[in-house]
Amino acid sequence: MPKHSKRYSAVAERIDPDRAYQPEEAIELLKELSTTKFDETMEIHMRTGADPRHADQMIRDVTVLPHGLGKRIRVLVFTSGEGAELARQAGADYVGDDDLIAQIESGWLDFEVGLATPEIMPKIGKLGRILGRRGLMPNPRTGTMVQPRELERVIHESKAGRLEYRTDRTAIIHSPFGKVSFSTAQLVENLAVLVDAVMRSKPAAVKGIFMRSAYLTTSMGPSVPLDLVALQAMKPAE
Repeated sequence: MPKHSKRYSAVAERIDPDRAYQPEEAIELLKELSTTKFDETMEIHMRTGADPRHADQMIRDVTVLPHGLGKRIRVLVFTSGEGAELARQAGADYVGDDDLIAQIESGWLDFEVGLATPEIMPKIGKLGRILGRRGLMPNPRTGTMVQPRELERVIHESKAGRLEYRTDRTAIIHSPFGKVSFSTAQLVENLAVLVDAVMRSKPAAVKGIFMRSAYLTTSMGPSVPLDLVALQAMKPAE
């Protein structure tokens, strides 16, 4: 058993592990209990009924959080020609093709979102082993392979709060949805958008109960169990 700090243990004593908390109540409790010297990230961890061993039960999609994630998002775009000019005009942090490929092969990974236009995809295929495990590899399934005319929209969305979520090998979705410094209302709205997107992403091949359990936590804090009925009933604001 890992040994927790006195701060962590004192905070954990305030949480009833046998109780299912309403989402808003859990957010307010975690905000109250956050005592670190930095602005912690608020996270949700959802165990699904999907079987990741089957390709038709994998969950991987994107959504845009209305209040973002509270951090600077650096966007890299693999493109050339007209696409490069459009990407720069839209505010991409890094734009290029062979030069960026060489940098990444040498170990550079100082960006949070990777995009590419279709004609560059064959060139960057060799980066899959580097970028894939970090969730940075452009992919048509997640909308990160982008036509030049769509670059402005996708770059703006990425910087504003575009979030990719996916199941891991144990069928759990781990996802941030804001910072402790956000207001409760902002966190509730971000969480509602994320949960609604996840529920809509349920693969048809998944039978039975889809959402098995869910917990909220902060970067350095304990977990708060959630009421699944209340969580799944959350809907984005109109």
